[in-house]
Amino acid sequence: MPDTQLERAKSILKNAEVVFNADDVQAAISRIALELNERFDKNAGPSYPLVLGVMGGGVVFTGQLLPRLTFPLEFDFIHVSRYGDEDHGGEIVWKVIPRQNVMNRTVIVLDDILDEGETLAHVKAKLIEMGASDVVITVFADKAINKKKPIKPDYVGVTVPNKFVIGFGMDWQGYWRNLPDIRAIRADQAS
Repeated sequence: MPDTQLERAKSILKNAEVVFNADDVQAAISRIALELNERFDKNAGPSYPLVLGVMGGGVVFTGQLLPRLTFPLEFDFIHVSRYGDEDHGGEIVWKVIPRQNVMNRTVIVLDDILDEGETLAHVKAKLIEMGASDVVITVFADKAINKKKPIKPDYVGVTVPNKFVIGFGMDWQGYWRNLPDIRAIRADQAS
């Protein structure tokens, strides 16, 4: 049994199964960029979209996707959480709201994973309430949880199994967001 949190994090990584390797991850980002470019290069509407990265998990996906987008855009971020330090859902808390005006704008929300969907459903409803004309939900990973979710993403990079996954923005207790691939943690190590 590991003595420290760091030792436990190392053990979790050592025993994790690779679900998508780094090449799979990069191919998924390229595909999403192509799909978004096809949609917004010629059809941005009266104004260019506002892209909102969801902190903290969405930072890796956002940082790698933005340079591949070829249409004019504005960028901002939001910080909304339903988890905090827990690995199960709780109250949705807005830590940072958009600083840019969303009124009558198309807003593209970028996040790392759509798990149960409660947080992103709340984000979309709030942005519509704030006056956004369209909210485009783009997630790197969609978790196959075998139940209906309150929101369907417009763009998805990969579908991950219903396991605790880490890497490419997704973490275990703050560790391993920095992995270039996606790995599933053994069920006995997830909590």
